[in-house]
Amino acid sequence: MLSRFSCWTLTLSVLLALPVRAAEPAKPVAPVRMGAGMMTFDTVPGWGLRPDGNSSIGPTHGAVVIDKAGHIYTSANAGVFVFSPDGMVVQSYLGGDYTNLHDMEIREEGGQEFIYGARNQNAEGIKFNAHSGEVVLRLPYPAESGLGEIKFNPTAITVAANGDIYLSNGYATNHIFKYGKDGKYQMHFGEQGNDLKQFNTAHGMTLDTRYEPNRLLICDRNHQPKGRLVHYSLEGEFIEEVVTGLGMPTSASIQGDYVSVPDLHGRVVILDKSNTIMAVLGHNPDPAKRGNFNVPQDQWIEGIFSGTHGSYWDTDGNLYVQDWNVSGRIMKLVRVK
Repeated sequence: MLSRFSCWTLTLSVLLALPVRAAEPAKPVAPVRMGAGMMTFDTVPGWGLRPDGNSSIGPTHGAVVIDKAGHIYTSANAGVFVFSPDGMVVQSYLGGDYTNLHDMEIREEGGQEFIYGARNQNAEGIKFNAHSGEVVLRLPYPAESGLGEIKFNPTAITVAANGDIYLSNGYATNHIFKYGKDGKYQMHFGEQGNDLKQFNTAHGMTLDTRYEPNRLLICDRNHQPKGRLVHYSLEGEFIEEVVTGLGMPTSASIQGDYVSVPDLHGRVVILDKSNTIMAVLGHNPDPAKRGNFNVPQDQWIEGIFSGTHGSYWDTDGNLYVQDWNVSGRIMKLVRVK
């Protein structure tokens, strides 16, 4: 009878005699082509991930902007992360004033670049230097508006050419507040509801430079029967309902005559200057995963979005898209020339 030690020795010798099988490297993920015509894009698999393949940024519920040098800024719950065009984190602003930036815009002023942000959970708008992080302006709820004590939960921010600032209270009363470039309250417009000139979650907003004079392009995310885009003048006057039936439009980004509109249902819609749909990107066919924050990284599918929330164009016409996502997802889409 073999002793326990002899059995262990025999087993070990058998194992050592077996051929060693090398671990198979992970199969590379192929780019996915999406879109149509002049709005055709290829995904960049793994863009923005750490060398170990994991997300760099943590949970995302924010926006994307790009500075003149081509660096990509994306806001996550933890703060703002700055990427190089090849997807490496080159800078970050974490904690404190940089958390919960639900929406961002970037502007050059006096030779410097500044980021304007809507901090939904912190009840303020903010302006900080894009390269030093110095906070230069805060936009609290303006008590002088005469609205009394209301919930202030800003979702969107944009800036006119003259420096006037617009801040949408989209997760609360749906008023849009206008401030001067000095941060002083000027006026407000809008109200909660589903009528033509009312908002049901004025979730996203940008300066629509496709038209002269410029207009406000507002994403009325939950307006019934389905989400829509609307135009308002810079004085707060209703102009038109731009397009309806967009699902849950979360934000808008302009480049030239085109606008990208993320839809929380897991797709990005691209419109031309006539506001005709030119392409739909990353459409998610799975009802269980579209509009779902809790899709973990190991269930991401290349070329399929889950809860698109922010987007931005670079100078070459490439798109950067952020998902509302528990693991923190940002994607690069390269325009096919």
